[in-house]
Amino acid sequence: MTVRSAAVLLHRPGARGTEVWIAHMGGPFWARKDEGAWSLPKGIVEDADRDELAAALREFAEEMGVPAPDAAYVALGEFRASGKVFVVWAAEAPGFELAEVRSNTFELEWPPRSGRTQAFPEIDAAGWFALDEAVTKLAKGQRPILEALRAVLATGEGA
Repeated sequence: MTVRSAAVLLHRPGARGTEVWIAHMGGPFWARKDEGAWSLPKGIVEDADRDELAAALREFAEEMGVPAPDAAYVALGEFRASGKVFVVWAAEAPGFELAEVRSNTFELEWPPRSGRTQAFPEIDAAGWFALDEAVTKLAKGQRPILEALRAVLATGEGA
C-alpha cells in the first residue's frame, strides 16, 4: 500500500510576490545542504486518521512546535514523490510568524557504525520564501506542489 503523507502549505502576499512557509529538514544528512533540503511541514497519515486535513494540522504542530494557524484550508491536491502520495492543504496566513522551531525528534546512529544513537530534530529551521526561491530550496519531488499553488492563485479560487 502506498504511504500517504499530509502536508500544510501556508502562503501570504509579500513584497516579492507570493511567499510560502517551508521547513529545512533536520539531521546530519541535511545539515550543510540548502538547495533541495527544504520541505513542506508534513507527516504520515496514520491508519487511524479519518480526516487528512486533521493529520496535516497535527503534523504541522509536531514539526513546528506550534499549532497551524486558524485559516481557511483548501485541498491543493495529491502529488507523488519519493514513493509516497502527498495530500496537501493550502491556506493564506499573512499573520503567521514563528521565532523558534521546536520540532519533534528522531533517533539515528551517528556517526555511522559508531554504536551511538543521537536524537535530531525533524525540522531545524523554517521560514517564508518567495515562490521562485522556494522552488530551488524544496526537495525536487515537492516542487510541483508550488506550481499547483501558482495555478490556484492565478485563477483566484481561494487557496
